[in-house]
Amino acid sequence: MAVSKSRTLPEFLWALLVLVMFAHVCNGFYLPGSYMHTYSKGQEIFTKVNSLTSIETELPFSYYSLPYCKPQGGIKKMAENLGELLMGDEIESSPYRFRMNMNETVYLCTTNPLKEHEVKLLKQRTRDMYQVNMILDNLPAMRYAYQNRATIQWTGYPVGFTPDGSKDDYIINHLKFRVLIHEYEGSGVQIIGTGEEGMGVISEADKKKASGYEIVGFEVYPCSVKYDADTMSKNEMYKSIAPVNCPKDASESQIIREQERVSFTYEVEFVKSDIRWPSRWDAYLKMEGARVHWFSILNSLMVIFFLAGIVFVIFLRTVRRDLTRYEELDKEAQAQMNEELSGWKLVVGDVFREPDHSKLLCVMVGDGVQITGMSVVTIIFAAFGFMSPASRGMLLTGMIILYLFLGIIAGYVAVRMWRTIKGTSEGWRSVSWFVACFFPGIVFVILTILNFILWGSNSTGAIPISLYFVLFSLWFCISVPLTLLGGFLGTRSEAIQYPVRTNQIPREIPARKYPSWLLVLGAGTLPFGTLFIELFFILSSIWLGRFYYVFGFLLIVLLLLVVVCAEVSVVLTYMHLCVEDWRWWWKAFFASGSVALYVFLYSINYLVFDLQSLSGPVSATLYLGYSLIMATAIMLSTGTIGFLMSFYFVHYLFASVKID
Repeated sequence: MAVSKSRTLPEFLWALLVLVMFAHVCNGFYLPGSYMHTYSKGQEIFTKVNSLTSIETELPFSYYSLPYCKPQGGIKKMAENLGELLMGDEIESSPYRFRMNMNETVYLCTTNPLKEHEVKLLKQRTRDMYQVNMILDNLPAMRYAYQNRATIQWTGYPVGFTPDGSKDDYIINHLKFRVLIHEYEGSGVQIIGTGEEGMGVISEADKKKASGYEIVGFEVYPCSVKYDADTMSKNEMYKSIAPVNCPKDASESQIIREQERVSFTYEVEFVKSDIRWPSRWDAYLKMEGARVHWFSILNSLMVIFFLAGIVFVIFLRTVRRDLTRYEELDKEAQAQMNEELSGWKLVVGDVFREPDHSKLLCVMVGDGVQITGMSVVTIIFAAFGFMSPASRGMLLTGMIILYLFLGIIAGYVAVRMWRTIKGTSEGWRSVSWFVACFFPGIVFVILTILNFILWGSNSTGAIPISLYFVLFSLWFCISVPLTLLGGFLGTRSEAIQYPVRTNQIPREIPARKYPSWLLVLGAGTLPFGTLFIELFFILSSIWLGRFYYVFGFLLIVLLLLVVVCAEVSVVLTYMHLCVEDWRWWWKAFFASGSVALYVFLYSINYLVFDLQSLSGPVSATLYLGYSLIMATAIMLSTGTIGFLMSFYFVHYLFASVKID
C-alpha cells in the first residue's frame, strides 16, 4: 500500500501543477461560435451572400438568379456542411468589399438593359417579399424596421418594394451598411472557438499579432435610388462617389421595367462599440416571451402532478390493497377468490399474449428509441451552447450523425423485444433490417416527392443528386451495419422473462359501450398540452425565419413531455386491464403516441391562421410534407416512451401476483 501511495502522490501533484499553469494562462474561455478574427485598419473584408428567402413561399433561390453585380474574380461557392445543404443554403462570394475602419461610399456596377424575363423575375421576387441574406464575418446582416411605433428586427433586406396604391415595383439598389467594431488589444485572453472555420486559439504569445479590430455587429439600411445609368457606368468598380441621400419619393427611386439599366452603390460606416466578441450574437438571440415559456412549463407541471396523483392512487390504494389481500389468503381461499375475481387479475393468463403485428411494434419501438436518443442528446448539447447559430447547419448535421450512430441501440432494443415476444431469436435479421429502413424510408419517400416539386421550381432548397448519394452512403455504410450489430447483440442478451404463463385459449373481452380507441386518441391531448406553446416558437423559427435559441426551455419541456407520456400510458393501460381488455400493447403505444395527431392538426392550424402570407399550393405542400415528417418522428418517440413504461408497469404488476 505504501508503494502505491508514493507513486500516486507525485502524479497527483503533477496534474495539479499543470491545472494551475493552465488556469494562469487562460483568463477567458469561450466555446460556442466561430474562431475570432481580428482585422487591421484598411484590411479588405468581403461579404458573402446566402440564398434569397421568403416567408410567403418558403422556396429559396440563388442570389445570382437575379441581375445583381458579380465579383471581379467570378462567383465562388463557399464550403457548406450537410445541414446547410439540406436547409437549402447556398453561400457564395459577393462583390461588396469593406476596408476596416474606413468609411466610404462606393459605386459597384451598372447592369445591362433589363430583359423581359429579368423584369418578370424581379417583380415576382418583390411581390413575394423575398429577402437578400448577407453575411459578414459569419454575422447575418440585420435590418431594423419601424411599424406602429415599435422596432421590428429582421435579418436581410428586401429585393424591392411596391408603394401602397401603386402597380409599379422598385428595386433596392443602394445599401447603407453599419459595421460595429470592437478594438482588440490582445490582453492575454485565451479564446478557444469551434465553428465553421474550425478550432483556433489566441494565446498570450500571439497578442501582438491579434491586435486590431473585431466585428461585433452588422446592420443594413436599404433604399432605392434613381441614377443616370450612362454617367454611372463610366465609373470603375469600387470608385468612391458622393454620399447618397435615400429618397422618400417614389419618383426618385429605381423602377423595375424593361430596358432600364440599374446602377448599384453602397456605403459603409464603421462604429466603435463596447460589445465584446463573445456577446455579438446577443442582438440576434434576444429571448422574447420568457413569461410564455414559463407559463408553458407551469402548465406542464400541473398536468404532471394531476397524472402523478392518479398513478399514486393506482399503485398505493388499488394495486397494493388488492395484492395484500391476495397474499394473505391461503390456497383454498385463493382458489375460491379466483372464481369471484374481477378486473385486471382476470387477464393474468392473457396479458402477455403476443399482440397483432408484433414485428411492426418491435420495429417502431426500436426507431422510437433511436429518435428519442437523438433528440435528447442534441437538445442537451444545444442547451449547453455547443450548437451555436454561428455554425450554420450544425444542429441538423449533429442530429443526422447522432441518428446514424444510435442505430446500434435501435437494433438492440427491437431484437430484444422481438425475442421477448416470440421466445426465440429466429427472424432477428429481418427485424433489424426493418428497423434500419422504416423511419428513414418514410423520410426518403416524402423528401423525394418534395424534391421533385423543388426541382420543378428551380429552388436551391432542392437536394442535389450528389447529396442523395451521400445520404444513401451514410445510411448504408453506417446506420444499417450498426443496426444489424445492435440486433446481433440483442440475440446474445437475455430475453425478458414473463412472470406469468399465457393460456392457450384467449379470454373473451367483454363488450364496451364506447370503442377503446376513442379513449386512446383522447389521451394524446395531455402530452400535447405540455408541448403546444413551445411548438409555436419552433414553427415560427422554421417558417418565419426567426432564430430559436431557448434550448434550455426546450430541454425542460422535453423532460416534462417524457414524464407525461409515461404517466398517460400507464393510466390508460391500467384502465384497459381493469375492464378485462388484455390487448394493451398497441394501445399503450398510441396512448402517448397519439400526440402526433394533435401536432399535425396544430401545424395545419398554424398554416391557416399564422402563415396567412404563405402563397400557392407548392408552398403549402412543402409545409405539410415537412410537418408530416415531424409528426411521424414525434409519434414514434412518444409512443415508445409510453409503451416501454407500460411494459415495465404490467411486468411489475403481474410479477407481484402469486400464481400456482
